Amino acid sequence: MVQEQQTTKIAGIYEVCIGVPEPISAIQYWEIFGYRIGQIGELTADVAKQLYGVNSSLRSIRLYHQDADHGLIRLMVWQNPTNQGLGTASMKIKGNRWATALTSDALTILNHAEQAKAAGSDIRYTNPYWEIIYNKERKSRPFIDPAVGVREMLLLQPLSRQVFFQRFGYTMPHYGQINQNAAFKTSQFTHMGLIVQDDSKEILNFYEDVLGLLRVRDDVETSYESSLAGRDLFDLNPGEKFIVTAFDDPRSSVYDFMNARSGRLYIVRFPETINLESRFEAAQPGSLGMSLYTYRVQGIETYCDRIQNSSAQNVTNIVSNEFGEMSFSFLSPDGYFWNLVENC
Repeated sequence: MVQEQQTTKIAGIYEVCIGVPEPISAIQYWEIFGYRIGQIGELTADVAKQLYGVNSSLRSIRLYHQDADHGLIRLMVWQNPTNQGLGTASMKIKGNRWATALTSDALTILNHAEQAKAAGSDIRYTNPYWEIIYNKERKSRPFIDPAVGVREMLLLQPLSRQVFFQRFGYTMPHYGQINQNAAFKTSQFTHMGLIVQDDSKEILNFYEDVLGLLRVRDDVETSYESSLAGRDLFDLNPGEKFIVTAFDDPRSSVYDFMNARSGRLYIVRFPETINLESRFEAAQPGSLGMSLYTYRVQGIETYCDRIQNSSAQNVTNIVSNEFGEMSFSFLSPDGYFWNLVENC
């Protein structure tokens, strides 16, 4: 195992892949969040079928954010999309994907969301709620002590499912770098989410034991009664709750949140007693909207062997993706579609 660790490596979530019907308006949208055009590549329908399970030719555009090596975007333009994706459906569904970014100007984003709604756009959003993420037990005196926390808001549109947070009273040096030249003063994606149901927590072991991610913030509970933000973002009913476990880049820290690195995977786990709709088919390659996450790794052959010998399913062969990178895909035990890319 020690030798294997020396030849394999994984970091934070590399890309959020977004199915779009055409690239121009999508590029213009993401530019206001600080992204820019990077690599462009194509796949024939035959190779796309091998790698992504979609019988359609594909053109992809990778969007960069400053010099970030994670939290990027891959726009995927399918000749024949399989479905319209999740759209503005509730966050409280299995198969849900969303991506979060740091901002220094949540009110400007809210202003645009309100204008879009007034203009009749298909959009859902929340107001920026105040939340204390770290040191919840700390007592502070309003108007005397600094207010230490975040404002966070949800923004759902047909092709994007975004959460934004703005920090107050603290900084984290490795967790999101804001592009000050961006209209909305936002960072690369700092964390991405999934919804699961598994009271046994067995499916969580895949991310720690097989992918080699660092488990942090384990079993953090949010209930309807304890969090206005959680209640609104996830459409909680009275008495309902969810539990969050986060998986980080292994260079992060379990003990010191100031050393946390962005690229985090948030797994939001609802109790099995709650009846959740399943929409996995609307958030995987071929779908429009946020439909795939990727990790960049070193030692892709070892990862492929390890995943083939795990409880993952539909593990593909390693082939060259649309950017000429060695890559393979699989379904994790919780039902989500993943793709790994070789870090050369």
